[in-house]
Amino acid sequence: MKTLRTLSLLEGSSLLLLLFIAVPLKRMLDMPEAVSIIGPIHGILFIVFNLTIVIAVAKSQLKASHGLIGFIASLIPFGSFVFKAKLLNKTQY
Repeated sequence: MKTLRTLSLLEGSSLLLLLFIAVPLKRMLDMPEAVSIIGPIHGILFIVFNLTIVIAVAKSQLKASHGLIGFIASLIPFGSFVFKAKLLNKTQY
């Protein structure tokens, strides 16, 4: 579960960097390179985070309902942080 906690922080941070740093740089300062760098990093972290959730559910380390909440949280800014704080840190698996 430590891996899932770490990935939760990394995925959430990459989403925030993409939304609040890279996209504004692209749109306001005409710097598309920021999205070209941060976008693929976030994409990889998003996929790895959600695959880790699927694996944890398959191994019964995480309830299926918590896995669904984790997936939905990965789509929302700050959602991964809330998922980690409310579910992963409070629950003993």
